[in-house]
Amino acid sequence: MARIAVIGAGMGAMAAAARLAVAGHRVAVYERTETYGGAVRRFERDGFRFDTGPGLLPLPAVYRDLFVKTGKEPLEDRVELVQVDPSSRHVFADGTEVSLPNASRAGVVAALDEALGAGAGERWGDFLVRAREAWDRTRRPLLEEPLWPNWHVLAEREPYPAVPHRRLLRTRHATTLAEVGEWELRDARLAALLDSHALAHGLDPRSAPASAAVLPYLEHAFGTWYVRGGLRELARAVYERCVARRVEFTFGAGVTGILEKDGRAAGVELADGTVAGADHVVAGVDPVRLRGLTGHPLDVDGDVRAKTAAPGPGRFTVLLALRGEREPGAAHRTVVHAPDPGAERDFLASRGDGEPVRPTVTVLRPDDPALRPEGGYESAVVQAVVPARADWERESVVRRFAGLVLDAAGAAVPGLRERLVWHEVRTPGHTGAETGTGAVPAPALAAADGRFLHPANTTRLPGLYRVGGWSHPGGGLPHAGMSGALVAGLIVEGPDFRGSR
Repeated sequence: MARIAVIGAGMGAMAAAARLAVAGHRVAVYERTETYGGAVRRFERDGFRFDTGPGLLPLPAVYRDLFVKTGKEPLEDRVELVQVDPSSRHVFADGTEVSLPNASRAGVVAALDEALGAGAGERWGDFLVRAREAWDRTRRPLLEEPLWPNWHVLAEREPYPAVPHRRLLRTRHATTLAEVGEWELRDARLAALLDSHALAHGLDPRSAPASAAVLPYLEHAFGTWYVRGGLRELARAVYERCVARRVEFTFGAGVTGILEKDGRAAGVELADGTVAGADHVVAGVDPVRLRGLTGHPLDVDGDVRAKTAAPGPGRFTVLLALRGEREPGAAHRTVVHAPDPGAERDFLASRGDGEPVRPTVTVLRPDDPALRPEGGYESAVVQAVVPARADWERESVVRRFAGLVLDAAGAAVPGLRERLVWHEVRTPGHTGAETGTGAVPAPALAAADGRFLHPANTTRLPGLYRVGGWSHPGGGLPHAGMSGALVAGLIVEGPDFRGSR
């Protein structure tokens, strides 16, 4: 039985902790805040409850597998999973609207043809077929296996089978998601639909590789799910599974250093001076903070390296307390697309010092009595992706952008301004206080010279492992759960571990 110290109680870290405890190890989790879940948090006020991080769960099989592998009680005995239908409603810049059925290719094709005109659905359906091919090519190396030592193969090869495009007497193939939308979908609204999947993860479609086509395919193939009571209930269930497997949690315990002995990780030092010895250390923190805990590089030349540059995009969230009940037939999720996509992308790619523009927003309106007080009320969450580097401490900046977000959300919530009881704004600064960084990691993607891969779960320091969204296979709830499975496999089975089966 080995002693294992886990830094952080995020979803990936807890997934690893539960699996390691079941394997017979003694696992201790040290979390600097007072609760678990990482970015999967809840805000409560006046009887209203809100998810402040992810609001929907794609690919629930990842957490079903976690519960199967860590005990007899399945996930559905701990939380209620509800398939969201329609999967999403989209309001485009020209006023066109479309609701897309959940996990139904034929239904999506028919809905797009009716809303956008004949042929639109067929083009989207053909795109999904190509996206499936990219998914089939990358699923195992990007999600189910530790990052290959020869990861350059993933970096150099574009798995998306782009359609040849004749331009300026040359035949070209799309290399970015934006080019896929322009050359293959040939409709600004379909392109906006495609782009929204990248934007939701903080990716600029103009630089995201064509392989990002797997993002809409993942949602299409495996559906979109909601956890009754909010996604915080999923975090609670994973935490309780860890406790049931005798994982020890210490909250309010900031780790200030990783101990080393004989050239390998040997434990952690806490802010109060306490030293906790360990045979392995699992770190669920961002690369910049992790390097600060060791004081030296964790990757050798030629590896996918931890990024130490300025943070990427974060999330700007507005929580809405509304009087009056949700109208019948309201969509759980509505995406209101930006009127000027180019300006939105430019703002997202900037340092945040430019003039804010109205962004693409996602409005989540769960029909869930657990999230609202009695007496005819509704709780809703509006999210937009923004530069994490903007001056979100300035009240005038926050107020200006919140106004733009509310203006956009009005297209999804009838009578929003008149129904508003109060609203609460959460900036990347709030995310930073809870998770250590205001940026939100994106899922790992192939191609693009490896710029969208994440550091391997193993490090240059033997006995030290990386877990969670800032490591392979990247950000998002399913990916975090997969990283926990990979780290547990590497510790239990050793360097010969080749991934889940």
